Amino acid sequence: MSKQHFPAESPLSEAAATTVAPRRDWWRDAVIYQVYPRSFADSDGDGMGDLEGVRSRLPYLRDLGVDAVWLSPFYASPQADAGYDVADYRAVDPMFGNLLDADALIRDAHALGLRIIVDIVPNHSSDQHEWFRRALAEGPGSPLRDRYHFRPGKGTDGELPPNDWESIFGGPAWTRVTEPDGTPGEWYLHLFAPEQPDFNWDHPAVGDEFRSILRFWLDMGVDGFRIDVAHGLVKAEGLPDLGTHDQLKLLGNDVMPFFDQDGVHAIYRQWRHILDEYSGERIFVAEAWTPTVERTANYVRPDELHQAFNFQYLSTEWDADELRVVIDRTLQAMRPVGAPATWVLSNHDVTRHATRFANPPGLGTQIRSAGDRELGLRRARAATLLMLALPGSAYVYQGEELGLPDVVDLPDEVRQDPAYFRGEGQDGFRDGCRVPIPWTREGSSYGFGGGGSWLPQPAHWGRLSVAAQQGVPGSTLELYRSALAARRAHPDLGAGDGVEWLRAPEGVVAFRRGEFVCVANTTGESVTTPAYGRVLLTSGEVTEADGEAKVPSDTTVWWTTA
Repeated sequence: MSKQHFPAESPLSEAAATTVAPRRDWWRDAVIYQVYPRSFADSDGDGMGDLEGVRSRLPYLRDLGVDAVWLSPFYASPQADAGYDVADYRAVDPMFGNLLDADALIRDAHALGLRIIVDIVPNHSSDQHEWFRRALAEGPGSPLRDRYHFRPGKGTDGELPPNDWESIFGGPAWTRVTEPDGTPGEWYLHLFAPEQPDFNWDHPAVGDEFRSILRFWLDMGVDGFRIDVAHGLVKAEGLPDLGTHDQLKLLGNDVMPFFDQDGVHAIYRQWRHILDEYSGERIFVAEAWTPTVERTANYVRPDELHQAFNFQYLSTEWDADELRVVIDRTLQAMRPVGAPATWVLSNHDVTRHATRFANPPGLGTQIRSAGDRELGLRRARAATLLMLALPGSAYVYQGEELGLPDVVDLPDEVRQDPAYFRGEGQDGFRDGCRVPIPWTREGSSYGFGGGGSWLPQPAHWGRLSVAAQQGVPGSTLELYRSALAARRAHPDLGAGDGVEWLRAPEGVVAFRRGEFVCVANTTGESVTTPAYGRVLLTSGEVTEADGEAKVPSDTTVWWTTA
C-alpha cells in the first residue's frame, strides 16, 4: 500500500472497536512486545519499516505468545528524534503509511487476539507543530507562546539562557529564536533536542488538546497508551536554577525541577476518567524515570495509570544480591497501591541486554563494546526466564527473542541518533539497538524488506534470523515461545504481588510461587541445588541425580512441584 498521508479529518470506515476476547485485568500479567516500527518490517522496499509491514508480521507475534503490541511513534513528524518530535498527533507520517493502515493494523491485531498500545508524547512537540510555528511567526506577545515555555534571556541584551537547565541530549535546555523582524529574541525550553519544544502544561489549551487526542485514538480502537516522558510535563514554579552542572548525573537520583513534579498526577487523574469511559479495559503505561521505585508507585495509584516501567530493574546488574533487592523493593512499592510490578530488560533507548551482560558490570545502560557475546547470550537467556517468572507484567523488545546483540560497530557516518551529534549528554549510541531485525537467512536486508535497511545490518544477522531459529530446539526464539506458553498455562505464574525466597547458594536467586519454583544461577560456576520437581524449562543444560540438580553458570531453571 502506498505510504500517502491520509488527512485526519477524512472519514474512516466504522471505527475499530476492541474485539479482543475479554479477560479481566489482562494487563496485570500481560507480556507486551515493543515494536519499533522503522526497524520491524518494511512492506514497500524503501528501507524503512512501516505499519503495513507490522501488520504482515502480526501472526508471528501471536505465535510468539505475547498479549499486546506497543508501537513506538508513527505520527507525522520531521523525524528529528525518530518520531518523538510530533508535528501532528492525529496523522500517520507518510513514511509509515496512513490512517487507513493504522485502522487495518488495529483490526487485524484484535482479530488475532492481540491488543495495540500506542505511544503518546505529551511533554513536547515538534518545532514544526502548527502551534509552535505560529508562535514563532506571530512574535513576542503571541498567545500561542504561552502554550510553550518562552522566556526573555538573562544578561545585558538577553543573550544568556533564562536558567541553567541542561538538555538530556546535551548542552543548554534553551534555544534563542530570531524574531520576525530579524532580531535576536526570546528563548524557548526544550529538555531534549531543540526541535522538541516543551509544552507548558499550566496552559489549559494544552490539557484540552491532549484529552482530545486520547479520544481520537481510543475511538480508533487502540487498547492503551505508553506515555513518553510521563515524569516530565509539569515544571517547578518559576523555573528555578538547579545550581549545578553535569545535571545528567543527577537524573534518577533526585527529584528535578523539570522532572517528577507532583503536579503531573492531577493530569493523569483526568486522563484516567477518559480511559474508564471506554470498554475493553484500556490501559496507560508510564515511562517515568524517578529516583526510587516508591516514587514510581505514585504514578500507578488506583485513580491514575495502570503500569509504570521498572527502570530500576532494567539497570540492575546480573548479580543475585542486587536482583533480590530490586525485586523486593519493587513488589513492596507496588503492593500498597495495588498495581502490578513490571519487568523489562531492553528497549529502544538502551543497549540490548545480550550485550550489556556480555560486558563487565558498572558500564551503565549504553555500551559501545561487544564484550563476550557467548557469555552475554547465555546470561540474557537466563535473565529472560527470571524476568518472566516474576509476578506482574513483562515487556519484550523486538529482536530480543532472537538473542540479538547491539550493533556496536556502526560507522559514524550512518548514525542517526540525535544525541550522537550533540557532543554532550547521552552517549548517542542508541542506533545500535535499533538496527532492523532479521527475518530470513539471506537477502539484502534479511527479510526486513526488499530495498535494504535504514541502518546497516551485520553480516552475521542471517544466523540469528527468525527463519534460522524457528522450530530449532534450544534456539533463543523457541526458548521465548516455550516460556510464554508455560507462563500462560501455569496457574502460579503471571499476576501476583510476592515471592517466597528459598535458601540457595551464594550467587543464586531462588523463589517459590505456589507450585512453581525458579532458580537463577548468576555465577560463573555450576552450583548444586535441590531438584524441586519436574523441570518445566531451562535456559541451559541441567542434570539431576539423587534429588539434586546441577545448574550450570548463568542459567535459570523453572520447576513445577505439582
